[in-house]
Formats: sequence, C-alpha cells, structure tokens
Amino acid sequence: MEQRTIGSLSVTVVGLGTNNFGMGMSAEAVPGVVDAALEAGIDFFDTSDSYGESEERLGAALGSRRDEVLIATKFGSPVRGEDGTGGARPEYVHRAVDASLKRLGTDRIDLYQLHRPDPSTPIAETLGALAEVVRAGKVREIGCSNFNAAQLREAHAAAGDGPRFVSVQNHLNLLNRADEADALPVCEELGIAYLPYFPLASGVLTGKYRRGEQPPAGTRLERWGEHGARLLDDATFDAVDALSAWASLHGRSLLDLAFAWLAAKPAVASVIAGATSPEQVASNVSAGAWVLSPEEVAEVDDLVARQS
Repeated sequence: MEQRTIGSLSVTVVGLGTNNFGMGMSAEAVPGVVDAALEAGIDFFDTSDSYGESEERLGAALGSRRDEVLIATKFGSPVRGEDGTGGARPEYVHRAVDASLKRLGTDRIDLYQLHRPDPSTPIAETLGALAEVVRAGKVREIGCSNFNAAQLREAHAAAGDGPRFVSVQNHLNLLNRADEADALPVCEELGIAYLPYFPLASGVLTGKYRRGEQPPAGTRLERWGEHGARLLDDATFDAVDALSAWASLHGRSLLDLAFAWLAAKPAVASVIAGATSPEQVASNVSAGAWVLSPEEVAEVDDLVARQS
C-alpha cells in the first residue's frame, strides 16, 4: 500500500479509525477487525481517549504487534466517566498522555493530537507542555484536530523552536468540502499533513441509506436521531445519485470514489475510515488503491459543484 508522511512518520494511505471500537462494537468483535487491517497492510490506527473503551481495546488487540504499527490518539475532549477531563491546560496534557499510554498498553504514542481548540488556554502553553512529553519520549509527533486555517497559522507561529503540529484531522468528504477553501491550502503551504475524518459522510457515501427512508437500525445516523435524519435530505441524495453514476461508469463504487477523491488531495496523508468488520476493512483498502487522474478529479469536482 502507498505510504505517505506525517512529520517523521510514514503511514499507509488508508488507515483505520477506531471510534467504533468503544462506541457501538462489542469487545469480542474488535480483534478480528484489527487482524484484518494488519493482514491488509494497514499500519496506521487512530483513536482517542474520548472514544469509550477504544484505546484499551485497540491496545489489547494489537498485543505483541505494537511495534508493527503507528498509533495516533487524541486528548482534549471530556473522557466519559472521568470528572475534570478535557481541555488543553499544560497540567492536563501530562495527565492525559499518561492515562492514554496506560490504556493503550504502550510506552509511546506516535501521533498525539489535540482533539479540539481550547479557547481558555493559550496555544503556546499547550505546545510547551506537548514539547515536554516529546522530550520525555512519550510522544513522537504532535497534531491537532478541528482547527481552522487561522488557528493552524497561530499554532505554527507559537511553536517557536519547539515541536509543531505536523497534522490536522478535520471533517472533509465529497459532501462536506468547506476545508478546501480553509484549512487545506494552509496545510499545503506549511507542510501540515491533512487527515480527513468522516470520509464516508457517516455512511452516506457507502449507499447504505435510501431516499425517503429512516436510517437503518444500528447505523450512526440512526443513533443521531432527528439530526441524523435531517442530513438525509433530497439535496444529499441528488449528489449521491450523481456521484454513484459517475463511479459506476468507471467500473467502481461510490465508496471507492469517496476514498480516491480524498487521496487525490496533495496534503492528505491517510484516509482513516472506521470499520466494524473484516469485510469493511477489505473494501476500504481496495478503495484506497484507486488513483484518480487530475482530469477525473476535475470532473468529480464539477459534478459536486453542480449539485450544490
């Protein structure tokens, strides 16, 4: 599988997001998905301390294979069942990283990401604390998530001679393209790797949802209730139908197109989609192998623009 860079790290262009490991999957189902990912060549696993038991389950499933992979986790969001968690205060950075190391059962985190901006803490203070955990050998590289262009520039300037955010993990997919005019250009300018989350638009770009029907039981949009149902409007399905037809003309699926379009972005380092079964892992890896030409990317962009 193609490898791309996040700072000093080399990762597979398809990664595995493990939100589902702690939120929706049984503990017994996790090892099979991890095994399938490793067998398919995936070496990049993304989690968070706020994803329920995801860190513990990922660490246990990897076991002695820890050194074969790169683990990214996050801090800054409240941790379920733990009072006084969240934010980016320097003292909390140290507390959070130690807790994640324990849950993951490892001695270092390859990519440690601030899950969201903390307006109550100057970014320079957070970066100072992150520099300390890097120097201590607990973290190899640092990144952020849900940062806009202005916040990325502020963090880059505030880092001084210390470690800088080498990645940002933001919401981007064929149906949500706002970052094309915001964070993505800054990433290309500053050499920051971009990690798109919700690459399949919470399953909308897999074809699992149908126009005029309620979300199937057990799906993410079903769990989101009325908010999830509102995302499935006619405009969304018009775009999905047009993209599905384009993909079909090229002998591929809508899911394949969702991955390939993201991977075609120069700043994108890894498309980290979730999976709840070995079959989904295989589909994701197959999709990541499709390379769109610049002309095909332009066709897809034009197609989406016409549906907006």
